[in-house]
Amino acid sequence: MTHTALLLIDFQNDYFSEGKWPLNGAEQAAGQGAKLLAEFRSKGLPVVHVRHEFLTDDAPFFLAGSEGAKIHPSVAALEGEPVILKHKPNSFRDTELQAVLTQLDIQNLIIVGAMSHMCIDAGVRAAVDLGYGVSVAHDACATRDLEFNGMTVPAAQVHAAFMAALTPSYATVSSTAELLNGLKRS
Repeated sequence: MTHTALLLIDFQNDYFSEGKWPLNGAEQAAGQGAKLLAEFRSKGLPVVHVRHEFLTDDAPFFLAGSEGAKIHPSVAALEGEPVILKHKPNSFRDTELQAVLTQLDIQNLIIVGAMSHMCIDAGVRAAVDLGYGVSVAHDACATRDLEFNGMTVPAAQVHAAFMAALTPSYATVSSTAELLNGLKRS
């Protein structure tokens, strides 16, 4: 697992049950992400956190400087772990993420976080376009019900559709347990 970093995207307070934009399964996804985080930390492997803030005061969530925009305590960054601030769904766009990964000599990413259909999808596709090998822990990602053309699409179906779309051209999509087994063998 050398040259591999854990990238935690948007596990922020507003996505949890008491937040402004709660996701289905955010607590469970963060719990799985915390397992990977603990393993990376125990092995001294690089961890990078990403958090989103909107640049407008009328945003529905992730208001700049708000409690909701902070990283959830279950996966909070430790001192020395990079935290990338972004303002768009793509974690690489107009951020220092690629420079941080280059400085850490990262070639592969394990990605977890929220929302499956938005920032996870955008981040995975951008990472692959930039030449990184990508794995996604599907059970460490969360989303919410979506509406389209008068129809509600349940979060589980949204999540499954986006994980299926990433496989196999963009990422290896695995469970947290499978990724942990790979980390323990390396």
